[in-house]
Amino acid sequence: MERSAQAVSFDANELTGRARTHVRQFSTPRFAARPEVADAFLALRAQALLDGIDLLPIASWRPFEAQLRIWNRKFAGEALLRDIDGQPLEHAALSPREIVWAILGWSGLPGATRRHWGTDIDVWDRNALPPGQRTQLLPHEVAPGGVYERLHAWLDLHIEAYGFFRPYRSYRGGMFPEPWHLSFASSARAALGAFDIDMLREAIRQADGMLGRDLVLEMLPEIVARHVRNVD
Repeated sequence: MERSAQAVSFDANELTGRARTHVRQFSTPRFAARPEVADAFLALRAQALLDGIDLLPIASWRPFEAQLRIWNRKFAGEALLRDIDGQPLEHAALSPREIVWAILGWSGLPGATRRHWGTDIDVWDRNALPPGQRTQLLPHEVAPGGVYERLHAWLDLHIEAYGFFRPYRSYRGGMFPEPWHLSFASSARAALGAFDIDMLREAIRQADGMLGRDLVLEMLPEIVARHVRNVD
């Protein structure tokens, strides 16, 4: 199911979310991804349907500007920050460095998120969600007894055969655990191998209006080590 990593290439603009030349848009279901990633995901989805699971993307490729809007809302305290258990944090009680790490617990850094690569997809099961409820992508949904417990037991058995893995299966000092976050291994390895801190630094320097930009640039080596490269 996997393509060879040697067949996959990226340029700096694609890796930092400033181009979408490497992804294709799909309408049913709606998502954007690299072609080989989309093929593998749609095959995984077809298998899930046979087992009564309506596997859908809830997040996929995202451009730099969209990731920047998420970042700025969280940095400014306009969007909720959460701890590793999904509990709200008090924005005003956090130092700027603590705000950076709180954001990075659940959201990628603009220019450095795997969302830019077109290799990663967040998923949910439409058949499991009770009427009137919305997916939140929080730990209680995947815990024993949670609405997506069966989904993730099924994914445990099947994703490897279709070329996927969970980069945030456990907490390694960067992103908090996200079992719903699937990554297509061969293409993601190629992207991570082509990614470097200089292209990220340039993308952030050009990001007019990015809140906390100077602090992020100062913290960049630690962010790249902990948040970008240190995955399962």
